[in-house]
Amino acid sequence: MTKHPAAEEPEHLFTDADEDARWRARFRAARVSLPEWARDAPDRNVYTSNASGVWETYAWDRLTGNHRQVTDRPNGTYNSTISPDGEHIWWFADTDGDEFGSWVVEPFAGRPVDADPSPAIPEVPRGYPAGVEIGQSINVIGISNDDGTTIVVARDGRPGQVIYANEHDAGVAALSRDEQYLAIAHSEHGDNRHTALRVVTTGGEAVADRWDGKGKGLDAIGFSPVAGDQRLLVLHERHGREELLIWDVVADTETEIRLELPGELSAAWYPDGRSLLVSHTHQARNTLHRYEIESDSLSLLDTPAGTVGSAGVRPDGTIEYSWSSAAEPPMIRALHVDGTDRVLLTPPGDRAPGSVNLTDAFVPSEGGDVHALIARPGNAPDGPLPTVFSLHGGPHSADEDRFSAYRAAWVDAGFAVVHVNYRGSTGYGSAWRDAIEGRPGLTELADVAAVHKWAVSTGLADPDRCVVAGASWGGYLSLLAAGVQPDKWAAVVGGVPVADYLAAYEDEMEPLRAFDRALFGGSPEELPDLYKECSPMTYVDNVRAPILVWAGENDPRCPIRQIDNYLDRLAERGARYEEFRYDAGHGSLVVSEMIKQVGIEVYFVLRVLGMR
Repeated sequence: MTKHPAAEEPEHLFTDADEDARWRARFRAARVSLPEWARDAPDRNVYTSNASGVWETYAWDRLTGNHRQVTDRPNGTYNSTISPDGEHIWWFADTDGDEFGSWVVEPFAGRPVDADPSPAIPEVPRGYPAGVEIGQSINVIGISNDDGTTIVVARDGRPGQVIYANEHDAGVAALSRDEQYLAIAHSEHGDNRHTALRVVTTGGEAVADRWDGKGKGLDAIGFSPVAGDQRLLVLHERHGREELLIWDVVADTETEIRLELPGELSAAWYPDGRSLLVSHTHQARNTLHRYEIESDSLSLLDTPAGTVGSAGVRPDGTIEYSWSSAAEPPMIRALHVDGTDRVLLTPPGDRAPGSVNLTDAFVPSEGGDVHALIARPGNAPDGPLPTVFSLHGGPHSADEDRFSAYRAAWVDAGFAVVHVNYRGSTGYGSAWRDAIEGRPGLTELADVAAVHKWAVSTGLADPDRCVVAGASWGGYLSLLAAGVQPDKWAAVVGGVPVADYLAAYEDEMEPLRAFDRALFGGSPEELPDLYKECSPMTYVDNVRAPILVWAGENDPRCPIRQIDNYLDRLAERGARYEEFRYDAGHGSLVVSEMIKQVGIEVYFVLRVLGMR
């Protein structure tokens, strides 16, 4: 095995002690997710937090004010939920961050010190999580593995019954309030990027199916919260963007909700089933609205400018939501029925230091205008700046006007940061998201090149000090850019990347193989030339810029072998590169590891550019 040069971890990223403490404090500051309350016992809640230094699951009893750390595992715990009666907490137990494991359950009040959590449903095979629904008498678990997807229903504590098993990717989507019906999102038509919906009884009998055809996905949000009301709230994209409809699965009738809002929509039910809390995403920012179903009326809710991460309506009508902006660290807020908006949950310790606002640019490219978000150091000189082009993961995701300790570290180091919402990003319509089909990677890089040209021509970016960086799909794009656009980049950072697409496909989790087949139009056996054309490995001999690669040993999404293949080829060429890896999966939930990774990234680039 080739020994690769190890990346250097700086003792201090900044010579000024206050500056050095500030960037680390943004990561160390305690954060919390939006609490999920028990449906029938809303004073009992679960949330995740990094307060211990690792992202773990916490229980919160609002009546007593008591907060309890539920999980305590070396690589953290992120997937958890609570039973409707508030008596039990479920969490997903994987191994060292590999995402492969099983659901376990323990009492809300806690288990004995020497006791292990119990299997949520005994004898369910281990796998990757594919949805979970907890009812009063029925529990449902979805698991995916190399054999496909299995959905198991357990009734009144009895052994589980397999009600769905298919070789294609699928998942548990929604359970009706009376626990008669279950919605399943599936890709039996061969495309898990645009799922179809099937409703079955909880005994497994088919009730109704919906598929809108090629390139048009359906996603179940949830059944009405009213018992006996079998209306299912659904996201569809029949008109070129994500919008809402209500499907009565028993009558098999549906009503599209046409709202005159630009951008894309999602929603949640109000507790009475008569209204919807609508989340509207447009140009990387969110607003919340209340939609009255009977009167077909929409009203804007008064929330701060920025990004709403998630939101829900309490039984008393209070809207609780997570919020941040580029300049303001995240917080959990509550908008009460009287219009007052207050911070709901304050984590222990100091709040994270703030950062700078983002500005917008819309840059012409071959596929249309590319939305870029730009952060510039507040004390920056007028002349061109060293600039990091930050490429988000996904690819079906987007950079938004939300707080980022990662971005802030680059800004503190004197860099402009340019986020590129390339084709493939969400929030800009179905055509924009799906434009990368049949030519992934290279399509996105055309948009990155257009934004790079704009940044240089406007005097923002110093052409000799441009850096491309990203993780996951963004890491893949960064390594691809290093070989396809070698004249543009002075340094490259690829975190948990796809580096050798053919080897990655062989080793990755099956749901991602299904995603790749949908994205490319077939498997590597069917389209070997296309996979090679879109693989960073194909262009590794063109790389001129120094490269930093970081990776997780247990990553099921971008496995380590294919990264080693790429690094071995860099070593054969005598290229300048460094690497570091950690004992976890596709990213880390450990705060100290996050700080280490970002410190290594920024320090690597500073050294390469001669700024340190």
